[in-house]
Amino acid sequence: MARSPATPIYRITTARKSVPADQATRVRGYVISMSIRIVCFVLALATTGVLRWIFVTGALIIPYLAVVYANGGREPTQDAPETFVTGADRALPRPALPPDQPTPSS
Repeated sequence: MARSPATPIYRITTARKSVPADQATRVRGYVISMSIRIVCFVLALATTGVLRWIFVTGALIIPYLAVVYANGGREPTQDAPETFVTGADRALPRPALPPDQPTPSS
């Protein structure tokens, strides 16, 4: 399978995190947020006064923030990835011919 000349080859150090690893990070953050929401509900039932309303507000706001975080997508890149090989470097050098053979015409 031939690669087109415009296809860049990236260094692994500038590659993004893999999609499964990124999804696992976002799922972990969502589960932690929903766990905090459950704690807010329990504390809202166990407390009275202003503190109760703070916990109710937290239980109502946390799902929105968790969904926005979970659906945020992959992390942005700082800069464009550096290519390892440029288009000019892709051409292979011609092999050296022994001195007794004629040079092929182009």
